[in-house]
Amino acid sequence: MTPSLEFRRFGIRDYATTLVQMRDWTHTRQPDTPDEIWFLEHSPVYTQGVSCRESVRDGGGDIPLLKSDRGGQITYHGPGQLVAYLLLDLRRLGFGVRQLVSLIETSLLMLLGEFGLGAATRPGAPGIYIDGEKIAALGLRVRSGCCYHGLSLNVDMDLDPFSRINPCGFSDLRVTSLKAQGLTVTVDEAADVLQAILLATLATGATGKV
Repeated sequence: MTPSLEFRRFGIRDYATTLVQMRDWTHTRQPDTPDEIWFLEHSPVYTQGVSCRESVRDGGGDIPLLKSDRGGQITYHGPGQLVAYLLLDLRRLGFGVRQLVSLIETSLLMLLGEFGLGAATRPGAPGIYIDGEKIAALGLRVRSGCCYHGLSLNVDMDLDPFSRINPCGFSDLRVTSLKAQGLTVTVDEAADVLQAILLATLATGATGKV
């Protein structure tokens, strides 16, 4: 039987506070603690992954730059971007990090397909792309067999802050959003679709069929 899974929605949250909450939650969870997925948006912030050496051009204006403990390079979060943090016990689910990355990417491709958009992955560059433009990113951290962090999907947000960085470490990488693709979708509507998809893909992954 698939372990229990709970979804929570938090609206717009400060990144630094949320990072502490994820760490604490993961550190104190027990073997029988239900997995959780947190849906939220962040106040404007640039974040750097553990191995990132890049910074923000022109100082980033009034947008703060914070060091994170996730994988990946530098990215931007802001209102209008759906963030999903996957707080999962991978040992209990029975799959590893590579399988989880594949599952996340598959889920995002399914979501975009639901909205009539064709998208693809890119070898060596985790995330989801539409005609070469990045619409979704992912970054994870695993501690004692349990993961946290997750994915971000550009729904209806200001994309200009991405122009001050090399998104995910790639120079000249363009970004896009559901709105830029001509869709009128809210963050909550995107979360509804993603929640249903993750329920299905995580259940399938837990039975070893992904």
